[in-house]
Amino acid sequence: MNLRHDLIEFRSSPIHGTGGFATGSIAAGSRVIEYQGERIGKQQSLERCIRGNHCIFYLDETWNLDGNVDWNPARLLNHSCAPNGEAERIDGRIWIVARRTISAGEEITFNYNYDLENYREHPCRCGSSGCVGFIVAQELFGHVLAQSLLAAGTEAPSRS
Repeated sequence: MNLRHDLIEFRSSPIHGTGGFATGSIAAGSRVIEYQGERIGKQQSLERCIRGNHCIFYLDETWNLDGNVDWNPARLLNHSCAPNGEAERIDGRIWIVARRTISAGEEITFNYNYDLENYREHPCRCGSSGCVGFIVAQELFGHVLAQSLLAAGTEAPSRS
């Protein structure tokens, strides 16, 4: 497995397993690393998801990208509820783009944007102050927090 990259050093992460760390300052808006993989059809994508593959990205109406391949070091980037990177589709390819300036030595993260299906099977260990405890898309944070409060027997604060 080739873990060499100009902007990223891959090493043990306090979040989970191996993560990617900036080797120098990365400007906001920069393409940090391409998320590469095998181009697969929707049926094949569904079958791989059922088998537990969580490295699949939507490309278009016909194709998805399976990044669960040894030659894709971007698959090692960890999720965060307060990410410094974001996955973007640019010219039919997936890039991790810096959302803000990333400092040298900082772990590069992005939100995996999981949906609510079986979300409790995907705990988050990002450690950010806004962590919701599970790997879900940002638009689902409120729902997950409300569910956590209900499970704890606490009422959610009213939004007035």
